[in-house]
Amino acid sequence: MTIPSRWKRFFAVTALLAFTGALLSVIAIIAADRMVTRAADGRLYEAVANTPARKVGLVLGARPDNRFFNRRIEAAAALYHAGKVSWLLVSGDNSRADYDEPTAMAEALNRRGVPATAIFCDYAGFSTLDSVVRAREVFQETRITIISQAFHNARAVYLAQHYGIDAIGFNAEDPALRHTQYTLLRERFARVRAVLDARWLRREPHFLGPKVAIGPNDAPRGCNIYAATP
Repeated sequence: MTIPSRWKRFFAVTALLAFTGALLSVIAIIAADRMVTRAADGRLYEAVANTPARKVGLVLGARPDNRFFNRRIEAAAALYHAGKVSWLLVSGDNSRADYDEPTAMAEALNRRGVPATAIFCDYAGFSTLDSVVRAREVFQETRITIISQAFHNARAVYLAQHYGIDAIGFNAEDPALRHTQYTLLRERFARVRAVLDARWLRREPHFLGPKVAIGPNDAPRGCNIYAATP
């Protein structure tokens, strides 16, 4: 059976478009990865002793049943107990009544000896960009230590730089590689999204809200008092 010439042209054009799309995707992934890596160069820390002291540590959210969760909490508690941060801002998703990352983080920090009075909750940290930008726009902090795993910190620091925030990152321990392969693959695409959001779209958080000052106050403090909810 002879394939008509018009179908040959159709298949050729389709193949060319598919190849071009794949090539552009690879270029975008490589370029975004390099931009994020360069932004974080010299700004990520592994050892508590070597980490500069800053007023606020921003703990990025994770599912409480996620392997990354406990490691981030342990890193945040270690910084607090070493005097490297005075306050912890736990930022995560509380978009549903039955799902509350910030409260789970605050409770886990309490169990590790961090007093409730040192913890502020951001219940509208629906994404890394939301958490980082809300730290400035809602909680009025422009100089922070971001606490998460290294791959995540690099992207968060990149976003912070594009939104006028002086950020460093403290790297929590990674889970075993066999548990992180999918997350690391997804991170490549997340970095492309971060570059688009920060450089081209200038995306803002889903919600802002009333200003919250992080620091000492005569009133009782804690997540229930200082929750910046939409």
